[in-house]
Amino acid sequence: MNVNKSAELTPARLFLRSCKKTLNDVRIADSSGVEMTGGKLLSSVMAIRRVLLRDVLGVEEQFVGILLPATAASAITNLAVAMCGRTVVNLNFTTTEADMRHCVKDARVRHVLTSKKMLEKKHFDLGVEFVFLEDLKEKITNFDKIVAGFAAYLIPATMLERMIGLTRVAPSDIIAVIFTSGSTGEPKGVMISQHNVSATVDAADQVFNIKQSDCVLGILPLFHCFGYVAAFWLPLCVSAKVVFHFNPLDARQIGELAHQHRATILFGTPTFLRGYLKRCEKEQFHTLELVVVGAEKMPLDLAEQFREKFGVQPSEGYGTTETSGPACVNVSDHRSENAHQNGTRLGSVGRPMPGVMARAIDPDTKQPLPTGGVGIVCIKGINIMLGYLNQPEKTASVIKDGWYETGDMGFVDDEGFVHITGRLSRFSKIGGEMVPHLRIEENLLRIVEDPTSTDSGIPLAVTSVPDTKKGERLIVLHKPLVKSVKQVINELAETGLPTLWIPSHDGFIEVEEIPILGTGKLDLKGIKQVALSFAEKGHL
Repeated sequence: MNVNKSAELTPARLFLRSCKKTLNDVRIADSSGVEMTGGKLLSSVMAIRRVLLRDVLGVEEQFVGILLPATAASAITNLAVAMCGRTVVNLNFTTTEADMRHCVKDARVRHVLTSKKMLEKKHFDLGVEFVFLEDLKEKITNFDKIVAGFAAYLIPATMLERMIGLTRVAPSDIIAVIFTSGSTGEPKGVMISQHNVSATVDAADQVFNIKQSDCVLGILPLFHCFGYVAAFWLPLCVSAKVVFHFNPLDARQIGELAHQHRATILFGTPTFLRGYLKRCEKEQFHTLELVVVGAEKMPLDLAEQFREKFGVQPSEGYGTTETSGPACVNVSDHRSENAHQNGTRLGSVGRPMPGVMARAIDPDTKQPLPTGGVGIVCIKGINIMLGYLNQPEKTASVIKDGWYETGDMGFVDDEGFVHITGRLSRFSKIGGEMVPHLRIEENLLRIVEDPTSTDSGIPLAVTSVPDTKKGERLIVLHKPLVKSVKQVINELAETGLPTLWIPSHDGFIEVEEIPILGTGKLDLKGIKQVALSFAEKGHL
């Protein structure tokens, strides 16, 4: 797999050139009413860049923290840091303060760019200096504005790139450190290179055939790799428009934004789609042409309900932070340049992106498996991270001969479609047999579904606790059910699942909310802790 990295443009250069092509076209907007053309956006980024280099960042300061939701201001801040040639660390504000302090310390962050409004609701003490965007704006002088405007509108792109040092940024340099969600342990800093992002953007553009007239709904947080690459860099590098909103669960506002800006592309998670299905009107999404979901398994009935209401079939994709976001994806035929080829297989996560390969290996021997063989899914290609920050041993344990071991179980079928059967950590060994939580969840969701409910949250999750007789026992955390637990168990048994896979009556625990992360994924660590706390109190 030969990639000429020396001739490759970094994301910042791609963004700069795209703005030069769209000086008078709206490129960015958000729910606060902000709208910026390519020229205005580039001018604003250049002005903030000047202030950061003059008044904030030290000469040797490489890692810069950002604590902001998905808004136009957050996008401008991320772009300005990239234009400074520095590495961005978007902090997950939905996690604990302890985890955030760990991330800041691990990346040796000195300054965190945020806003006073962001800290009004919750004060964070991260042990570093906060720099407020409101103060940065006040430091922009008239001279800064003139220089930034001149750079945006009058200086040719190739000359501007050399003047501000972008030509000295190598494709192998780190563009971002994205900390894993911590769903199964302490967050790890994933080092994403300039090449990872620009190559993934190019691959996604090939697959999705993105046009300048497209509008992406930017509702994913930028501390999540899916949001950072697909809903941020992708539209800004390929001259499309992006509309941000800070809360992906705010279905009504997102529906209004989609209608107002005639959104054509939506990247999200099944959890978010569930909310839009219940609270958005059909007319609000009538311009959508492409909906891609990831981060968690998409139930087929959810995809069908979404298609029936909005007229667009959600395409399931797959990726991890370590794969720089999307690694595999199903492609709607009308969006694919190769429309003669079947681009979608329901139940799969699609084929690997251009420049990416996938295979399954035996969990014990680590040898490649034949087509259809279920094992640990491995990914190799343009998108694989540089490694974990400050953890070379951990990096070496998951990347071998260029292949990244995802920790997800699955297989590759005879047409190259990748199927994910569950997370290795989401299996319980009961009586010597590996029991997949995901399969049980999928069946339970169909059984407990209440079409009259307006609750768009996740209704249940399966986990396990230690058991002295069988090694582990299954636990189902659930919100209030419309059926009795006995009825649910009986219907689950009728699906044909093995008896060992059926949770016992006392394994059902009613909770107010199912723990989820800000990325929309299940908080596996939080779910496990809830179950263990019940077990320790003798309630199981």
